[in-house]
Amino acid sequence: MKAIPLVRRMLLGSAALALLSCGDSAPLAPRTSPSLTSATGLLRCAPLPADSVTQTIGPDGGTLSVGAHRLVVPAGALVEPVSITALAPADTVNQVHFQPEGLRFLRPASLTMSYANCDALASLVPKRIAYTSDALVILEYLVSLDNLFSRTVTGQVQHFSTYAIAW
Repeated sequence: MKAIPLVRRMLLGSAALALLSCGDSAPLAPRTSPSLTSATGLLRCAPLPADSVTQTIGPDGGTLSVGAHRLVVPAGALVEPVSITALAPADTVNQVHFQPEGLRFLRPASLTMSYANCDALASLVPKRIAYTSDALVILEYLVSLDNLFSRTVTGQVQHFSTYAIAW
C-alpha cells in the first residue's frame, strides 16, 4: 500500500470537514478567512480607517487615492471633467464605493486595492477584485493581477459601483 502524500491528506481532510460543517449559513456571506475548500468569497481583514475623497478627473486622466487603494483613470477614458467620489469604509472587507454610480469609461481604469491589513493566510490564495452589490454580494469578478510582494491586487474597471477584494 502506498503512503498518501501529506498534501492529498490535507485536501481530503479539508473536504471532509467542509462537508461535515455544512449548515444554515448564507452561501454568499463574507467568510472570516480564505478556505481552500471554497472557490469564491470576499477576503476578510482587520478594518482600515474609513476614508473618502472627491476629485475632478477629466479627459487627460488622473489618479485618485482613497485610504490604501488607488484608481488610475487613463487619458481618453472620460470625455469631460467628472467629480469622482471614492469611499473606503472601516470594515472587515476591503472595499471602495465610487460615485457617480454607473459612470462608464471609454477606456478601462485600473483599481489597485491593498490587502496588507489581512492575515498571512490571505497570501496563500490568489486574490481578485469583485464588483459587488451594496450588500456585498459578488456580482462579477474583474480581470485582476495579484501582487504578492506589495500585497495588492489590480483590476480593470469599466464602470463605477462598489468593488471589494475577493479570493
